[in-house]
Amino acid sequence: MIRSETRMEGYVLHILLDRPKANLLDALTIEAISRSLSRDVTPETRMIVFEGAGDHFSFGASVEEHQAEQAELLLSSFHGLFRQLAEVAVPTCAVVRGQCLGGGLELASWCTWIVATPEARLGQPEINLAVFPPMASILLPWRAGGRAALDLCVSGRSVSADEAQQLGLVNVVTEDPESWWMDLVREQLSATSASSLRFAEVAARTQLIRIINRDLGHLEGLYLDHLMKTHDGNEGIAAFVERRRPEYTHQ
Repeated sequence: MIRSETRMEGYVLHILLDRPKANLLDALTIEAISRSLSRDVTPETRMIVFEGAGDHFSFGASVEEHQAEQAELLLSSFHGLFRQLAEVAVPTCAVVRGQCLGGGLELASWCTWIVATPEARLGQPEINLAVFPPMASILLPWRAGGRAALDLCVSGRSVSADEAQQLGLVNVVTEDPESWWMDLVREQLSATSASSLRFAEVAARTQLIRIINRDLGHLEGLYLDHLMKTHDGNEGIAAFVERRRPEYTHQ
């Protein structure tokens, strides 16, 4: 599910998503990440790095677990992970190779920095399954602005690493992302107070946390109590699971 280790004299907690196929963020993986954050973050940790094993960062959350009978539990655990990251308040970095989709992009979009390789593709394809991403609906406007958020969430398209950087979603595009974040830790963060970094994270995310506390419950209700009561919201997920073309009624 994940492999976590401390690196660079304990300054970095490296969390490697390792869940075939393509590092899906299912309930067990989310639980493993949460457990690592509770167990492995120390007072000296300056950065948490999220990276995907293999060719891709993550294809996103498990579609099967988005079915109506499981959706509430999945959203609760997934959104709880972001609340935990906010409480931990350690700077974060997502290393994005290959596909970074759906819940994978939501996790990356939380991070203080996203560093991507040139071939990376990033997107929120949930609308192609007739659903929407609650967390991205908050994170993307905060990170990249309303225009980019509307484009990605409503079109469902994926963008290249270069376009994602132009949108303000990605910080850096490089062939060697590990050298980039290691240099950042070595040259800047290692000489900084780890506790003060946490205060800086909390301060810089003040508006975001206020929006999450105010709006995330509403978006969860919109998803669970309204979207999941429609034919199409269930049909898109069912068609994907059953590997068939969806038959939408547009209601």
